[in-house]
Amino acid sequence: MTTREEKKLLLDIVESINSIDEHPEGRRILEEYLSNKTKRRAVEREIEIIGEAMSKLLKTNPNISISYSRIIVDLRNNVIHAYDAVDDILIWKIINKDIPLLLIEAKTLLDEN
Repeated sequence: MTTREEKKLLLDIVESINSIDEHPEGRRILEEYLSNKTKRRAVEREIEIIGEAMSKLLKTNPNISISYSRIIVDLRNNVIHAYDAVDDILIWKIINKDIPLLLIEAKTLLDEN
């Protein structure tokens, strides 16, 4: 059973993922992403939100069934605290390969209740 707080945090994750999907404006072209600092920063901000929500979820429910939950929190910490060493290629890989799985898992948890 998902609590009200868990639902709110899962919705925050889904909303941030949807925002990440809006930033490339329907085009998934690495060169455009790399050349647009504003889009990169916007995506990084959404990753910060996702990581913070995940951190709070883990405190509320350490057994929540989301793959790589701890790695998500670590990524958030890296983006915030090592802002000058963010690997844009790694972020690109994450938003294209890993974020879709997170979206499925978050929506599944929301649909279960």
